[in-house]
Amino acid sequence: MSAHVFGGTVPVSRHLLEVSSNTFELIGLQHDQTTDPFTYLQPRTMLAWGVVLLAPLVFASTRNVSTCPGYTLHSLVETPSGLSAQLSLAGEACNAFGEDISALTVEVAYETTSRLRVNIFDTAKQQYTIPEAVIARPPVSGSPLASKSDLVFNYEPSPFAFWITRRSQPRAPPLFDTRISSLPAVPTGPVIPSDNSTLLTGFPLVFEKQYLQLTSALPLDTNIYGLGEAVASSGFRRNIGVNGGSMQTMWSRDAADPVDGNMYGTHPIYLEHRFDEATNESFSHGVHLMSAAGGDILLLTPQQSNVSLVQYRMIGGVLDFYFFAGPDPKSVVEQYGALVGLPTWQPAWGFGFHLCRWGYHDLNETRQQVLRMKEANIPLEVMWNDIDLYHAVRDFTTDPVTYPAEEVRAFIRELAANDQHYIPIVDAAIAKQVNATDIYDPYTKGAEQNVFMKNPDGSEYVGQVWPGYTVFPDWFAPNATQWWTEALRNWTESGVEVSGIWLDMNEPSSFCVGSCGTNANLTNTSPPFILPGEPGNPITDYPECYDSSSFGPSGNMTVNGTSTCRAETTTIKKRSEQALRKRGLGAGQETGVDLNAPPYAIHNGDGNLSFHTVATNATHFGKLVELDVHSLFGLMEEKATHLALLKIFPGKRPFLISRSTAASSGKWTGHWLGDNFSLWSYLRHSISGVLQFQLFQIPFVGADTCGFNGNTDEELCNRWMQMAAFTPFYRNHNIKGAISQEPYRWDSVANASRTAIAIRYSLLPYWYTLFANSSMHGTPPMRALFFEFPDEPELYNVSTQFMIGRDILVTPVLTPNVTTVDGIFPGRGRVIWRDWYTHDVVNAATNGTTTLPAPLGHINVHVRDGSAILLHAEPAYTIEKTRQGPFSLLVSQSADGRAFGSAYIDDGVSYPPGPSRTLKFIVTKGRLHIQGEGSFHVHQQLTDITVLAVAAKPSVVSLDGKEIEGWQYMASQKKLVVQKLQADLNGPVTLEWK
Repeated sequence: MSAHVFGGTVPVSRHLLEVSSNTFELIGLQHDQTTDPFTYLQPRTMLAWGVVLLAPLVFASTRNVSTCPGYTLHSLVETPSGLSAQLSLAGEACNAFGEDISALTVEVAYETTSRLRVNIFDTAKQQYTIPEAVIARPPVSGSPLASKSDLVFNYEPSPFAFWITRRSQPRAPPLFDTRISSLPAVPTGPVIPSDNSTLLTGFPLVFEKQYLQLTSALPLDTNIYGLGEAVASSGFRRNIGVNGGSMQTMWSRDAADPVDGNMYGTHPIYLEHRFDEATNESFSHGVHLMSAAGGDILLLTPQQSNVSLVQYRMIGGVLDFYFFAGPDPKSVVEQYGALVGLPTWQPAWGFGFHLCRWGYHDLNETRQQVLRMKEANIPLEVMWNDIDLYHAVRDFTTDPVTYPAEEVRAFIRELAANDQHYIPIVDAAIAKQVNATDIYDPYTKGAEQNVFMKNPDGSEYVGQVWPGYTVFPDWFAPNATQWWTEALRNWTESGVEVSGIWLDMNEPSSFCVGSCGTNANLTNTSPPFILPGEPGNPITDYPECYDSSSFGPSGNMTVNGTSTCRAETTTIKKRSEQALRKRGLGAGQETGVDLNAPPYAIHNGDGNLSFHTVATNATHFGKLVELDVHSLFGLMEEKATHLALLKIFPGKRPFLISRSTAASSGKWTGHWLGDNFSLWSYLRHSISGVLQFQLFQIPFVGADTCGFNGNTDEELCNRWMQMAAFTPFYRNHNIKGAISQEPYRWDSVANASRTAIAIRYSLLPYWYTLFANSSMHGTPPMRALFFEFPDEPELYNVSTQFMIGRDILVTPVLTPNVTTVDGIFPGRGRVIWRDWYTHDVVNAATNGTTTLPAPLGHINVHVRDGSAILLHAEPAYTIEKTRQGPFSLLVSQSADGRAFGSAYIDDGVSYPPGPSRTLKFIVTKGRLHIQGEGSFHVHQQLTDITVLAVAAKPSVVSLDGKEIEGWQYMASQKKLVVQKLQADLNGPVTLEWK
């Protein structure tokens, strides 16, 4: 078959039976392990919420894609930016999972020189596509860019297939290749032995109303990163070859950080990094599917195959792909940000230490944490409250007994007077009014304004969450944001004078299946399970690896000076793994679809798609259905909340932390990694989680420090408080009923926390600059090692270390009962790494590895040569006090006496950002020159400068041409320290040494 170029010359058996305690019975479906993997039991009933949902399906389903004919391309028309063509079924419809769509359109657009769009959609435009109102896309100029792009679109007309190549690498394997001739031979056995659905029978393009399939060949066991949100057992690099590979399910789900399962957010983007051994060069590219549909994305390597593959199996929507040329990892991330939107600007105070727990019974207990932290001299920037704050667990309320509104107001103002801040929780569901005497404005006004989701018959959809029976905002309703803004404004005026908002339970989560509150007793507000810490559900597990048989019931880290951790003899508990095993309107307007149990059952960890969330047949404004837009709920709530805060606090940067996220969420919010566990494995997982969200353009992210679920211990909390101080969002958060884990509880944790926070606050100008670059350019602030050293394959699978920007390397301790840690130092000897604390040079082995001392309370931090880092000279108790103090500068010269750095400075709170000043630090042999631009006035002075790798003691040190005194030279470290300067950073500054 001839090829064409445009723009270039060159057994998991998931039983899905769910029975409601109220009004309905869902379909029983399962994979048949003995025959074809896509053979299903037939539906037994089709009743839900007491409403007949759908007519019987018209088209017989084979569940076998091997007979699908694919499509033939015709009627091609070239456009200024690419091409448009029609696709028609190349043979008899297979109707594998419903009705084949016979007429498709493919549009190819070279949108920039580094971004290529390939959009395959139904010509009738009935399938759901994400509208610009939800995720705005950048305007496309229409200028001919095909000849300038490094990406080249190639295609075969029949059966239609396409592949993407690099113009700069004409002989390299394609970046994306859907040709059947490029893919493994079929049929295969189950590629993942435990999952019969990974039996591969064919790779045609399949485009049905409720099943879309597209497969691309990949280099054997290539390096894939992204596809989330996930706690991947393989780490930051996704498993594409071990035991056949892995899959990522796209369906937002309230699940406590399951390993290798779908969870809170959906991000169908991956970064692939390839290394050419012949040239010792690497190239990165990115692939993003712009879709809100549920689906499975498979990364597989069949046995005996010389290629791997990525396969998309989506249950709706369209195949709207964006390809990013890179060619390095940071560029891929930036190019993705240019598409979906760059991260929101963070207020400077957001980088401080945050404290929260579920279980602060009253305001006095909350206030006590602030006082105890101050007594222990552990900096506390932001105090949070969980749902304990609420009256009857209802959003936008305060409990009149335990959290009286005026006392809450007074407490928040006490915090503000000390330059501290307050953030409360806001859950996604709104309590339904119990009776006519029940006064709850957020519900009654929302009902009046028709802003809640509906059942198919038009009645209110009523689920169940913390306050009992609840309704759910419909963010597609035109007045939803206005209603939400009013509720938030009324709350702040009542006394909860927030500095930011914490959005939780927004997958959205519901504790029952279906509209269980319809015709129910609304006065029953008890959750359908026992809360943690309550009688019948105590949290009594010992800290991980604690040997109670040897050391009794204390749970202490040491007894009589002996470590109680017996990791070498005690089996580490697997608690988490055991417990957590305007185009078309979409399916709501299509016939022949099943809203409740789509014919292809994605690998949703909860089985049925309506379990623990709003049912898939719930309806939205504009006749949309939840099945199509489910994973957009968190994003749309974040946008509404961000815009609301801008109206309530005009001119100030909104501070948001949200649980469920999707593409473009970073424009509106930060994220925490969800309900993790007080286990060493989750300390490790948190590194990969933070790195993953850098790729997703949601860089302000962190884990619940010391763990959320279960009981932590002193050693784990010690190490975690240190490590989390080097991640963007830094919060300690704990579940109700578990032991207290505020950092002042243990002396060793308090000491470790003070040290780590002091470093963090010293580095604030560096962090702040990284995030300014992120908001302006999309550059990821926190980086995997290979992001900075892309041509070193030994770094591609490193998930135990990370870098902050280009200059700081962090090597945390991630295992118990050790006093050393192994680390790898990138650069293969061409980079000099110096210890943060001592400034000593690291002497690593030839392969870059070394063992570092790591006693309890010490975290290894190293500085890259060639760097110049602006610091706060006097880290204080709060961010504001720290920012008011003087600056210092650390220069770590390279072997040739050079270094470079920059710093972005503004007022730290204005939105949109106001005046700023950008400083550049340029070091050449014996000379440091500081130059700046921008109108912002920097009132802090630069008081001291440390220069490393000064070969010999200078005879003269001068500032702006004038010889100065007050400097020291440490010959053993080749270090020059200049102190007691009063340098004005609003003009040029030059330091010379001879």
